[in-house]
Amino acid sequence: MTESLPTTSSCGCSVGRNANAAPETASTAPLRQASQQEQLKKSMILLPGGEFLMGTNDGEGFPADGEGPVRTVTLGPFRMDAHAVTNGQFRDFVRDTGYRTEAERFGWSYVFHLFVSPETKDTVTNAVQEVPWWWKVDGACWEHPEGPDSDIAARLDHPVVHVSWNDAQAYCTWAGKRLPTEAEWEYAARGGLVQRRYPWGDTLLIDGQHQCNIWQGLFPRKNHASDGYLGTAPVQAFQPNGYGLYNMAGNVWEWCADWFSPDFHVNGPRLNPKGPSKGTNKVIRGGSYLCHKSYCNRYRVAARTSNTADSSTGHMGFRCAADV
Repeated sequence: MTESLPTTSSCGCSVGRNANAAPETASTAPLRQASQQEQLKKSMILLPGGEFLMGTNDGEGFPADGEGPVRTVTLGPFRMDAHAVTNGQFRDFVRDTGYRTEAERFGWSYVFHLFVSPETKDTVTNAVQEVPWWWKVDGACWEHPEGPDSDIAARLDHPVVHVSWNDAQAYCTWAGKRLPTEAEWEYAARGGLVQRRYPWGDTLLIDGQHQCNIWQGLFPRKNHASDGYLGTAPVQAFQPNGYGLYNMAGNVWEWCADWFSPDFHVNGPRLNPKGPSKGTNKVIRGGSYLCHKSYCNRYRVAARTSNTADSSTGHMGFRCAADV
């Protein structure tokens, strides 16, 4: 297997494989029966769509991300999962289909350095020079998030991680759903609020209470976890936004359907936009438990970054959308 080179964002909040070096693409998993797919859709949140203000001009982000300008976008109605796909749900998919994720087929994935056990640490052969807190761990995958000596038994209600965009697509196909477009994701994350910084408003804390799972402390060495979590949190932790959606900020990055472009949307379509027709990276949204204002404040609803479609890490997951 040809070893691929990492790709990193400007602040190192994402790290991934070089899509051109992927040894194979994700296979197509068998479909669930139509009746089962309809049952999966019934628990989704129906969002009415309509006009909303997408993006921001506040200058808090990274210029290369292309968060602005603010533009009026119109969406049709759609459905969205109330929370990210869980380990338990992904396990059902794997048991039903025999699917193997790209991390499993590559044989490794990226794990945050503080989560690697002393025993596994001895087997780690490289880190990413630009972001040394990411370690390439053999055997790390959705079922073993920190390496072979870890498991998800106590985390079935946590978001599945170490899933690539291709893996997420395979799950969506099986479930009769799809990934949200970037515009749908931001509309959903805003929860009906207009041009607010977070899904709940403009202030990170409300009455001193944490509203999301992000890093507190000195990144990347010390997380005092005042929000209650060092790594992932249960998918229904914290209060939902105005649309009833959980963890649209923090916890795990979420894959979107769109190819990433920093400027396509400047003069791009405003009616049900779906991003450029091609690209090298896919959009990820929402930030993760590793985001911290000192280096990556991408847990704001307008923030965006990207990764290659075959990349997997311990802080990237997804949620599904569906047509009405």
